[in-house]
Parts: sequence; C-alpha cells; structure tokens
Amino acid sequence: QVQLVESGGGLVQAGGSRRLSCASSGRTLSTYAMGWFRQAPGKEREFVAAIHWSSGRTAYADSVKGRFTISRDNAENTVYLEMNSLKAEDTAVYYCAASRNIYTYYLPTRVSDVGSWGQGTQVTVSS
Repeated sequence: QVQLVESGGGLVQAGGSRRLSCASSGRTLSTYAMGWFRQAPGKEREFVAAIHWSSGRTAYADSVKGRFTISRDNAENTVYLEMNSLKAEDTAVYYCAASRNIYTYYLPTRVSDVGSWGQGTQVTVSS
C-alpha cells in the first residue's frame, strides 16, 4: 500500500475552477495507475478520473468529461485533478486512489480496483 494525501479542496462558486493534488508521503507514485473518486452525502463512492502509470492514457466519468482533467508529475510524485465549470452536483468528498498493483495496464475505474485511498478532501460548489 501507499500513503496518499490530498489537498486543494474548499468552497467554490458554480462555474468556477479548482485543482486538487494528491501526493505520497513515502513510496513513489510513478509505478501506480492513479485515480480520483468522489462521494456525495447519502451516495456511493463513484469513479471520476484515472491515469495510467506511464503512457498518459486517461479515463473519465461521463459526468465530468470535458470539464475535469487528470494529470501526473512523476518527478514531483504528485497527481492532479483540474476541475473546471464546476456544478453544484460536483459537491462531494474527493478521494485519491492508487491501483492495487504496480506497472498495471488497467486503470482504477472501480472501487474494487483500488489498493490505497487518501483521506479525502471536501469540495463544495455553491450555486
């Protein structure tokens, strides 16, 4: 497992932007496929975005496609989620996630694909 720490959450107006960051406090993230999930009150945790460990291949939930961008800087051992055109329905706790295995071809798009979670960071979008 890898220790993940998210930052960047907060209150933002609808239509605004926010960038979340996810860093590892120990092991390198460069060999893990990484993802972002979110969980709104009373709802299940859902997939948001994921990125391959080396190729840059990405995947997005339909609800955020075209508005959110996942990226990574392996030299900085950090993964980012750039969120634009935010809507009230984007309000949730956002979790950083690492794949179960290193050097994997697959992207973590399901909760069961995730081996390590961050503690979460709250994003609240006011309308």
